[in-house]
Amino acid sequence: MPLFEIFRQTIAALWATKLRSLLTMFGIVWGISSVILLVGLGIGFGIDQRNQLRSIGTDIAICFDGKTSMPYQGYAAGRPIALTVDDAVAIQQGAPLVLRVSPELSRTVNEVSRWNAASRAVRGVWPQYQEFRSLHVDQGRRMNADDESSGARVVILGADANRQLFPGEPAIGEPVSIAGYPYTVIGVLAAKEQNGSYGSGPDNSQLFVPFSAMERDFPPNDKGDFRGSVSNIVIQPVSAALHVAALHEVREVLGARHHFDPDDLDAVWVWDTLEDAQFLDNIFHAMTVFFAAVALLTLALGGIGVMNIMLVAVSERTREIGVRKALGATAKDIRRQFLAESAFITLASGTFGLLLGVGIILALRLLPMPPILPHPVFSATAIVSSLMTLAAITLSAGTYPAMRAASLTPIECLRAD
Repeated sequence: MPLFEIFRQTIAALWATKLRSLLTMFGIVWGISSVILLVGLGIGFGIDQRNQLRSIGTDIAICFDGKTSMPYQGYAAGRPIALTVDDAVAIQQGAPLVLRVSPELSRTVNEVSRWNAASRAVRGVWPQYQEFRSLHVDQGRRMNADDESSGARVVILGADANRQLFPGEPAIGEPVSIAGYPYTVIGVLAAKEQNGSYGSGPDNSQLFVPFSAMERDFPPNDKGDFRGSVSNIVIQPVSAALHVAALHEVREVLGARHHFDPDDLDAVWVWDTLEDAQFLDNIFHAMTVFFAAVALLTLALGGIGVMNIMLVAVSERTREIGVRKALGATAKDIRRQFLAESAFITLASGTFGLLLGVGIILALRLLPMPPILPHPVFSATAIVSSLMTLAAITLSAGTYPAMRAASLTPIECLRAD
């Protein structure tokens, strides 16, 4: 039978049951678009979370005070370990796998400008802190080595702190009183999307001053603090691949200074953002695989619907098959006809589903999304997987009904009601 004739009869047969054919095609359309959209959302969630974690800092680890959990060189377990600014200097000098380091002092104090007052957290840091904590200045300048060495009373405002202290007013060069000391605003940070932090909250809400100035003017006043105390020490390894070795170097330096075993993880508690990033990657990878499995199952169920509808078609058209065979149609002709119908249903609906899924992703990428929802990402793996599943459905959904139709004899068909 000529291909054109097969195509013509296929269109005629499907048009005769157009509502049923459209409902059957909907399952395939929904399955294909679900694979593309759900996998794209899963990948988008992973990328978004990595970017959010990176907003806290670029491949950093934060070291906090701890308490020893094992005896060491005659020292008993249970000793508190208090980090100091000298520890940061020792890490900088004695840990070659650490690229940058900064001590950090954090206090919540009163701030007063000419227009408003606030009570926000202030962080005293070294200038290199601005590099690995992703502090990007939108106005003015950043702190530099001269500010730190001279203990200059200069301050950088987070975006929210700037809006409160200088509502609609220029801030650069303006004086602001911090805990009663006169500071000058030298910079305003760009607004930062940040879904996590440590210490006193997100960077948008805080003020940043040179460590030396904060240590002199308003050091921490918690019980047990002393001159040189720090809230924590932030480090950046030379590379992500060497972060484990870098952290071991840090523990060795601190262990030598405070007399604890470098393998005693409780002596200094470390928040490793690289480890957290890997953990999140694993979570979102598993979530993406789950989304893909659910979507592919939906697509497979659509394929079962196609097979079911083709079996119904064979049952309804038994007499037609008998007449065609009596007029000279071969089993091959009958098989081709029903294979063509199932292939048309799956391929047409699969193409539309592919276009629909890609179109939805394009539309979502152009629309502003709320912070809790990421922009979906195109996944070549999802598209290829859905097309391979579609090909398998095309073969399996059409082959059995076509073979069943081809195996019917003319007499058997013409006897059917």
